[in-house]
Amino acid sequence: MSKSKLGLKKGYFKLITVKKFSESEKRTIIEDYLQSGESKRFIWEKYTGQETEHGRILNWMRKLGYTPTSQKEKVIFAQKNNLMKKRKYEEDIQTNFEYLQLQRRISNLERQLQESEMKCAAYQTMIEVAEREFEIDIKKKYNTKPSKR
Repeated sequence: MSKSKLGLKKGYFKLITVKKFSESEKRTIIEDYLQSGESKRFIWEKYTGQETEHGRILNWMRKLGYTPTSQKEKVIFAQKNNLMKKRKYEEDIQTNFEYLQLQRRISNLERQLQESEMKCAAYQTMIEVAEREFEIDIKKKYNTKPSKR
């Protein structure tokens, strides 16, 4: 069974045919790929006439339960698994690095806050001591008129 779609290509419309494969057709294509030793692209073009298969054969193999038995299959599955593991590892490293940067930023901000609180307390103490020792008002009093000098 096939469906037709209209696709835009370089300023004109082109009719693109998308074929739905039955399970038996999928198995035939997979078996041909595994037994012939040809590339997936060659097998896909042989059965569909299209140059690119966009990973469909490998997806069908996974869905239909084909496990790597030949050396070629083991290489294909190993490459795919290694790529997925590498991506996961790189994502973990990136996440870990970002986490450490945020932790460092938080500790710096906490230290700055503690220093500013200590400065504030020191200034308040200094003002209180100066007011007591010199008997003058240093803190601004609201609702007072400024002095005329």
